[in-house]
Amino acid sequence: MAQYSNRTDLQNKATSTANFTGQTYGEASAQEASQQAVRPGSPPVQQQAQQAARRVRPGAQPLGRRSERPQEPITAGAPFGAGPGPMQTGMRPRFIKTNRTIEQLEALMTIAPRPGIEALLQKARILEAQGRLRDKQQ
Repeated sequence: MAQYSNRTDLQNKATSTANFTGQTYGEASAQEASQQAVRPGSPPVQQQAQQAARRVRPGAQPLGRRSERPQEPITAGAPFGAGPGPMQTGMRPRFIKTNRTIEQLEALMTIAPRPGIEALLQKARILEAQGRLRDKQQ
């Protein structure tokens, strides 16, 4: 069997072969033969633990260290200042402000559709598009 210096999971005797129980006759020997061709790696739990140990924990790096992105503005990702805003970075807004007047008229149209309400709704949409329909701040 070849030695793999860069594959520590293959050097571990506990993970060099896996034996599963509850198989039908002949499947265990076929499984052992396939494991000789391609050795199984370490269990996923062990791999996840190793990856978690390598992650940088919050507070592990000094606060006053040099920037990892010196050319990027400090306001990058914020909805103000220099740099790309949240929409350019792929972050979706948590809410989209809508006009309550239009929402209420749309709800009223679903409950009790009337030509007068429909006309009001159309007029409200036109005024909103023109920037002339604003909700009062509460």
